[in-house]
Amino acid sequence: MDLKLGHYNKDGIEVVDVEGEIDVYTAPRLRELLIDLVNKNNYQLVVNMEKVEFLDSTGLGVLVGGLKRVRAHDGSLDLVCTQERILKIFRITGLTKVFGIHNTVDDAIAAKGDK
Repeated sequence: MDLKLGHYNKDGIEVVDVEGEIDVYTAPRLRELLIDLVNKNNYQLVVNMEKVEFLDSTGLGVLVGGLKRVRAHDGSLDLVCTQERILKIFRITGLTKVFGIHNTVDDAIAAKGDK
């Protein structure tokens, strides 16, 4: 399974669509995209993980790294994820306390407006 990446701007927030597997082989592509977006002054990010089949520790590291980058600019990186097997990884690692995790992209964008 390959990794498909796309992104678009909605209400001033950059939404990153991720599909496939985020692992040691594909995670560098996601890292490059997140770095590129931050370098272009996008500090409000939503990563849509609804179509992610697999996530390993390398993928988690990329997401945490992305979060650190946007926080350096008072930004935020929220996730859209409803799949139990992926959510379980965030719960086990304690990252549910670090990331805003939402059911839909619209929920994530609305939550950014509330902050």
